[in-house]
Amino acid sequence: MNAITQHEIDQQVFDLYDEYCHGRIDRREFLKRASALGALTFALALLPDYARAQTISFTDPRIKAQYVTYASPGGNAEKMRAYLVHPSGSGPFPAVLVVHENRGLNPYIEDVARRAAVEGYLALAPDGLAPLGGYPGNDDDGRELQAKLDQAKLRTDMLNGAKFLRSHKLASGKLGVTGFCWGGGTTNWLATALGGDMQAGAPFYGAAAPTSDVPKIKAALLIHYAENDPRINEMWLGYQQALAAAGVRYEAHVYPGTQPGLHNNSTPRYNEAAAKLPWDRTVAHFKKYLA
Repeated sequence: MNAITQHEIDQQVFDLYDEYCHGRIDRREFLKRASALGALTFALALLPDYARAQTISFTDPRIKAQYVTYASPGGNAEKMRAYLVHPSGSGPFPAVLVVHENRGLNPYIEDVARRAAVEGYLALAPDGLAPLGGYPGNDDDGRELQAKLDQAKLRTDMLNGAKFLRSHKLASGKLGVTGFCWGGGTTNWLATALGGDMQAGAPFYGAAAPTSDVPKIKAALLIHYAENDPRINEMWLGYQQALAAAGVRYEAHVYPGTQPGLHNNSTPRYNEAAAKLPWDRTVAHFKKYLA
């Protein structure tokens, strides 16, 4: 199954997987509907294989990583757990918050934090599921756990993570945020919540911030969209108009032929060429605004 590529999978199966990923159907229903389409093998291939997600080793000598806790007043727990990674050396380093999808701090998101550290950033990836025992080791249970949390408090937990990171002793004082799917929407929201305390954001296929809050954004935004993601993409026109009206610095890119999750290399939704380009753009964006 690992050899299956996205080009072999019908769009109907991707659409079903998107419903499953966003909690609108459960795993059983996803596989049942895919089987009815004669596409069970392809559906199974879409489920994540996190052995493929690791691109930077836990023991890479260029970085140092540890799990930390931070206070989260107003969140779902008094203390939150997060994965902190930084380049070898004493710093200070510009800081990047990495916000997970709707299933907690899985191995893919930890690897993204390591990728950021290799590029020279102090990276923090909070686990929003910490109040419920943390990421449970699989995405199905993680998705169910995240849905049980108070969603406003969960965003507050991410906001407190950003504040913790920005004030960390190894941080330079400049803060960037990136996130994926739910984390992409949270990146947009954090730009409104942090105002001038956030210098740059790079949301991947995330929900737009409320247009009424857009004037609060002071960060420069680099916004990434998958082409086949109508639920998210239909928000763009209104968001673009609000960003322009507020004078927010922004760029937006749509990656042709891609699915939401294009950057996640643990499933066939991953598109290597299309994933490399937004990541390279993100690194360049952060270098420009966090230096």
